Amino acid sequence: MSNQIEPKLIIHGGAGSSLKGKGGLESVRQSLHEIVTEVYQLLIEGKSATEAVIRGCQLLEDNPRFNAGTGSVLQSDGQIRMSASLMDGEKQRFSGVINVSRVKNPINLAQNLQNQEDRILSDYGSAELLRELNLPIYDPLTDLRLHEWIEERKENFTRKMAGVVAENNDNAKRGTIGVVALDKQGRISVGTSTGGKGLERIGRVSDSAMPAGNYANSQAGVSCTGIGEDIIDECLAAKVVIRVTDGLSLAEAMEKSIQEALTNQRDLGAIALDYNGSIAWGKTSEVLLAAYHNGKNIGDCLEWDDDKLIGNG
Repeated sequence: MSNQIEPKLIIHGGAGSSLKGKGGLESVRQSLHEIVTEVYQLLIEGKSATEAVIRGCQLLEDNPRFNAGTGSVLQSDGQIRMSASLMDGEKQRFSGVINVSRVKNPINLAQNLQNQEDRILSDYGSAELLRELNLPIYDPLTDLRLHEWIEERKENFTRKMAGVVAENNDNAKRGTIGVVALDKQGRISVGTSTGGKGLERIGRVSDSAMPAGNYANSQAGVSCTGIGEDIIDECLAAKVVIRVTDGLSLAEAMEKSIQEALTNQRDLGAIALDYNGSIAWGKTSEVLLAAYHNGKNIGDCLEWDDDKLIGNG
């Protein structure tokens, strides 16, 4: 047992503008803390980082508050198309699905593809995989998301994206969900899932099923959220991981990468862990909906509003 290390965990439920009202803040906090508690217990019990990440993503996908799985936003044609990816840092192996419909947990499809020869599938291939696995057909639509789309249709889809955090009747901002875990064996895994930005052109691909938004190796793991195009342009997740691999500390790698994103006027956020158990997050957006377990207690950065670009847990 002496060679085992203390597990660490960080999750996010999106990024964007200020949470409206204390009710929204507290309900988001409760949701995130409950999920951190359940998933961290798996790590304490000796489950692998990959198992913990999959469970965390499932729980976040199942919570209609977040823009992934149940509660995903609608695209311009009124359809839901979701993307998700999983990366096993120990194997340095990436798998994912792009624009999949009618499935409860897109992360489950990404998990299935981990050991396949073809590991990233788009809409048609994802639908075929869904049939092959005989998973039940599921409609992730919620009344709130449908109402959102109907209201936007009246405005002829002039907004660039839908709201992505459901706070009672308030809409707030941009969203994805993500989980990064470090297990007792020192293995790192990361998963990211999204319903997209909403109202987008049919066929648009997010960063969530790309190494730009979800990346890990044996040294570090990063999950991103925010405007997908901005994350892709920065290749943010892979950039942070590579900088850690090249010798920067996690905090240094995150700060350098987020500063570059700020200079380039990007709108995004990221969460990260490294093999030493360091926890970090960063954002150029106003809010990052992240919570973590540092081995001693649960914390979050929901009310983080100082001028610093990064934080550490």
